Amino acid sequence: MASIGQVAQINVSPGGVPKLPVVSAQVTGAGLEGDRQRHLKFHGGPDRALCLWSFDLIAELQRQGHPIAPGSAGENLTLAGLDWPSLGPGHQLQLGDQVRVEITDYAAPCRTVMGCFSDRRFSRISQKHHPGSSRLYARVLQDGVVTTGDRALVITPP
Repeated sequence: MASIGQVAQINVSPGGVPKLPVVSAQVTGAGLEGDRQRHLKFHGGPDRALCLWSFDLIAELQRQGHPIAPGSAGENLTLAGLDWPSLGPGHQLQLGDQVRVEITDYAAPCRTVMGCFSDRRFSRISQKHHPGSSRLYARVLQDGVVTTGDRALVITPP
C-alpha cells in the first residue's frame, strides 16, 4: 500500500446508515453537502466533519463473508490504495485538487452497523480491539469539490 490512493466512493444520507453513493460532493467545514447525521452527540461537528474508511479493508471483510459494502458503515469517503493502519490523528490528506483534511480521531463503531457483519460483531472495526481497522474522523482544512476517482494523497503530519 502507498501514500497515494484514490477516492473510491463518496457517500451521503439524510441521516443514518447506509450512506449512498454520489459522483461528487461539495466539502465544507460542516462536512459533505447533502449529508446529515442523526446523533450529533457522536457524529458531525468541525472535528468530525467527515468519516473516512478504507475500500481495501471493506474488500477484505467481504472476502471473509461479511455483508458489508462501501457506505454501509456510515463513512462519507471510501478511500482505496492507502496504507490504512499507518493513518491516525494528525495526518493530512489532499483529496483531488481542492480538498484538504486532517484526521482528528478514530471513529468508534456503534450497533447501527452490526448488520454489516455476519456475526454482528461491529467491534471488528474498533481501533481499540482491532488496531488499523477503524474508520477515521477528519476536519476540513480546505473546502472544495471531491469527485469519485480523485487522487487521495497522504501528507505526513507536521
